[in-house]
Amino acid sequence: MTDSTPPDSTLHVLGALALELTPGSAVARDALPQAEVGALAALIARDLAKFSIDAASLQLVTVGAHYDPVELLRPAWPLHRELDQLAARAPLAAHGAGRIIAFGAHDDRLPGALPPSADFAGGPLRLLPFVLTGDAALIARVGDAFERDLLERGMAGAGTALAAQDAFGLTIEHARYLTVHDLTAMTAMQYEHVGLAPLWPLIEAALLAPDSEEWLDAPPEPLLHYCGHEVRIALLSPSAWHARYAADLQADDARLERRFEQFQARQRQFSAVLGAHGVAVTFVHCHGDANDDLSSGL
Repeated sequence: MTDSTPPDSTLHVLGALALELTPGSAVARDALPQAEVGALAALIARDLAKFSIDAASLQLVTVGAHYDPVELLRPAWPLHRELDQLAARAPLAAHGAGRIIAFGAHDDRLPGALPPSADFAGGPLRLLPFVLTGDAALIARVGDAFERDLLERGMAGAGTALAAQDAFGLTIEHARYLTVHDLTAMTAMQYEHVGLAPLWPLIEAALLAPDSEEWLDAPPEPLLHYCGHEVRIALLSPSAWHARYAADLQADDARLERRFEQFQARQRQFSAVLGAHGVAVTFVHCHGDANDDLSSGL
């Protein structure tokens, strides 16, 4: 797709059915055939109408496949955008309240850009994205209700959880509904627990305020700058790193070399996480001594 415009929040509600898997749970398949996806979509629609009756008057678009959170949490919400655009091309899909459009696999292949990435398979949380579209006033009411209530009381119906478990051949501990903002907040907390909190403000900017600017300028962390829809990472020579991060460190050459290698590994980790979220990364060579402002090069 060449259109990078995200779904308009005044005309769409973006969310997901989140499946928390039992640790060590095997997954038989990541996508359902077209013939099977309709039944699960109908259960999802029934659940959503319980959280807001107005949801029953909106068009539900979903897919019989599950994804890692990083595949949903990308700038411009590309999976949700793909669902919306595929639905717009579907026969009779452009009009009609209460319609359910569910995409499944034909010949083991999902349409468009919907196939889940094998690179992110095997995680403990799997997500079935959905888009609600329709009348702007209804969307506003449903969106407000979902943002207010889903995180606290958005458990999926028992029948929906069992149907998803049987359909995909996995074992579910919890199944619940989330908006993309709920998912963003949950991921922020998870990243804090695994030591990625310093990076999160840049990811959040890319997701929620893509035209904004954000810095990570907090030694001993690498120097990063989000602007122009990309993250620029300062690539330092050993001497520039020493001047910025280790000028006051009393250590022999071997220890300094290990610290520099750890710093470079942290840069690679940040780059990999940003890449998983679909955020473009550019490494920028920055040179200087202790008196230079390296951020001026970013």
